[in-house]
Amino acid sequence: MKLHTSNTAGLNLFTAYGPDYVVVNQERFSQNLIVLPESLRPEWTAASVASLSEADMEILTGLGTEIILLGTGSRLRFPAGALLRPFATAGIGLDVMDLPAACRTYNILASEGRKVAAALLFD
Repeated sequence: MKLHTSNTAGLNLFTAYGPDYVVVNQERFSQNLIVLPESLRPEWTAASVASLSEADMEILTGLGTEIILLGTGSRLRFPAGALLRPFATAGIGLDVMDLPAACRTYNILASEGRKVAAALLFD
């Protein structure tokens, strides 16, 4: 699906996505990555939802964002509850959703100037 936005010059935004990829500013990715309005982190983790570690989540809490969208692939899957607790302690919103929903929601929040990150896990 192609996505269209306006008034977003200079931001990293999802311009398309499919079952096994996302496109950020016309660059295609098919492995786990973190997308922030001003940077990309394609080397975030090789983990799946089931194998996420505390170290993977610590990277997310250190991003300096107010909200993190955790895209869990083609369907919604929640990581272990213990991995989610540090976000509440740090005052960071964490929304878990499927990958397409994370892409759409990220574009809206980034376009509004919010401090958002999309942390994507591919199936």
